[in-house]
Amino acid sequence: MAATRSCGARCAAAVLSGLLLAAIAAAADLRPDIPPAPAFTSQQLTALPGADWVTNGGNLFNQRFSPLTGINRDSVRNLKAEWRTHLDGSGAGPQYSGQDQPLFYQGVLYVVTGADDVFALDVRSGAHLWTYEAKLDPSHVRVCCGWVSRGLGLGDGMIFLGRLDAKLTALDQKTGKVLWSIQGEDPNQGYSLVGAPLYYDGMVIVGYAGGDMGVRGRVKAYDAKDGHLLWTFYTVPGPGEFGADTWPRDNDYYKWGGAAVWQTPAIDPELGLLYFSTGNAGPDYGGTRRAGDNLFTASIVALDVKTGKYRWHFQQVHHDIWDYDSPNPVVLFDAPYGGRMRHGIAQISKTGWVYLLDRITGKPLLGIPERPVPQEPRQKTAATQPYPIGDPLFAQSVDMAPEGFTLINGGRIFTPFWDKPVVYRPQMAVNWPPSSYDPRSHYFFVCGIDNLAVSSHDTKDFQGPTFEGMWMQNGAFANTGVPGRGIFAAYDLTTNRLVWEHAWPQACFSGSLATAGGLVFTGRSDGRLTALDTDTGELLWQFQTDAGVNAPSTTFEYQGAQYLAVMSAGTLFGGGRKGDSIWLFSLHGKIESLPMAPPPPRPGAAVTAAQQPPVVFAAGAPDLVNGRILYSRFCEACHGEAGLGGHGGGAPLGEAAHDMKVVITTATNGKNQNMPPFRGALKPEELRDIAGFISHDLFKQPLPN
Repeated sequence: MAATRSCGARCAAAVLSGLLLAAIAAAADLRPDIPPAPAFTSQQLTALPGADWVTNGGNLFNQRFSPLTGINRDSVRNLKAEWRTHLDGSGAGPQYSGQDQPLFYQGVLYVVTGADDVFALDVRSGAHLWTYEAKLDPSHVRVCCGWVSRGLGLGDGMIFLGRLDAKLTALDQKTGKVLWSIQGEDPNQGYSLVGAPLYYDGMVIVGYAGGDMGVRGRVKAYDAKDGHLLWTFYTVPGPGEFGADTWPRDNDYYKWGGAAVWQTPAIDPELGLLYFSTGNAGPDYGGTRRAGDNLFTASIVALDVKTGKYRWHFQQVHHDIWDYDSPNPVVLFDAPYGGRMRHGIAQISKTGWVYLLDRITGKPLLGIPERPVPQEPRQKTAATQPYPIGDPLFAQSVDMAPEGFTLINGGRIFTPFWDKPVVYRPQMAVNWPPSSYDPRSHYFFVCGIDNLAVSSHDTKDFQGPTFEGMWMQNGAFANTGVPGRGIFAAYDLTTNRLVWEHAWPQACFSGSLATAGGLVFTGRSDGRLTALDTDTGELLWQFQTDAGVNAPSTTFEYQGAQYLAVMSAGTLFGGGRKGDSIWLFSLHGKIESLPMAPPPPRPGAAVTAAQQPPVVFAAGAPDLVNGRILYSRFCEACHGEAGLGGHGGGAPLGEAAHDMKVVITTATNGKNQNMPPFRGALKPEELRDIAGFISHDLFKQPLPN
């Protein structure tokens, strides 16, 4: 049921009113009937969303744009919360991320947490109409970057859920009961489903994630009625298939070549084409035994939507060794180029460039010339790389060497490396947070991270994944210690030039929503939901929630009024507070913003013993097997499989990790704004087991008596 923390008399009164309404409805069995969604037509799915929001991207084009104008530049200052409902603590633990964009259909919100639990919420009160508990088995969840779900699919009376254990599940929209569930791939081989399934023409289409885990990427279409497989497209071609010549013929690296799909595809029904972008090649930082361009990694790909047959591709990074994958969703749009309207597709990747293509042919709209790049023959680097005409999100070079490093090639993008750490920029310019697009102005709104990268190659012979440690990095990814920053920006897609941009002290880990009211909504890891002027980027409104807002908002019209819904739950890499809330806003809401939270401590800031409760050290010898399991769940994403640094930007564990007590103390209390405290999330015995595994297995130290 809906609940809230103390937030003032008016807030409490409003929440109590919602609770009373829900309680009365439940007692009298008068909960609203849940209307089933139809088998949506292509016209319904391509229309701009108004009364409902029935696909993850707002429509099949992934534009995340609403034509509603009730909440606009002038009225947004009056926006307040109607209610906030908790999701029973689901997804609030340290390994989870709250990245779901809610669906809305005729009075009901549908949301999913990082634990893959699904909730149907009454829009009038936030009351839980039904709940589906995934009950994930941790032994069958092997993911590189935390436990997360980025959304749901909807159609023909069903809710479609892609689970972290690689199961695709259809729920009855009215009751939440399982109608069918299929095991799409083996999670113990590194496969998972994190993107929202896409319902279209009686099909459910999903891309399989598992980047850096030794997978061979794939997109599959299933029959929505019963889940039987319709077609499969492998994003790494096998022998004899188109693109196979871009992989070596003397080994089986294609079998774990990467090219995972992290997000929901887009569809152009008139062209009959399905579009998506792919992840990096595997292993991440080791190219020595995968000579060639390695298709279709780090690429935009178009398929025939009915058959899954290849139509065209554009590779953004050849033979990637920098982790420059493309997890941001593709966006379809129409805009003028050279005096005529073109059918375009846009995608912004970890390189920091926006790639603009004709979505009929896959050819560049403004030009993307190939340019020579520095070489490292031992890494089999590509001779040239694509350089889009237009502005990068920020500089792609390093102006001075971080302390302890020597600068090579100015730290420019595509600087290669071998066994010594090399600094370059960017690290992961634009990650998963979805971009949005305003078709009136042709502005494209993006969320980025300006970090320096440090990578090196592990020169030991690499034979492929063992599926014990799982990680396919074949190198080390470290942190320079130089603080990064978040970037939120607007591009004009007709020119591929920046219109405006803002720098944030925290990384930008939230997608966006644009509206015809002249607003773009985006969240902050410090708990704020904000509204910016689409023309200028001026901050027009902000509201403090109780946890990091790291998910895109959803807007819709219900009974004549415009509403805005957002998940406030935090994210693994965002550095903010964790939570389990959905907030609903309107111009007639009564709940005021919560007080601003105190800023996080400065990196390296000291915390006195008096400010922390005492650390509990569990007695007994550590269980190293359990410690390894727990390390993979809670630590590996940030610190890497070998403790040398991972995708979360966590620092190498270093010599301090040789001491179990130091590990337990640091994990219990957290450290600076990047390392969350695990006090209360993990039992003392679990912290003991993790510390024992780190000290004994990773760093080969003797266990204490």
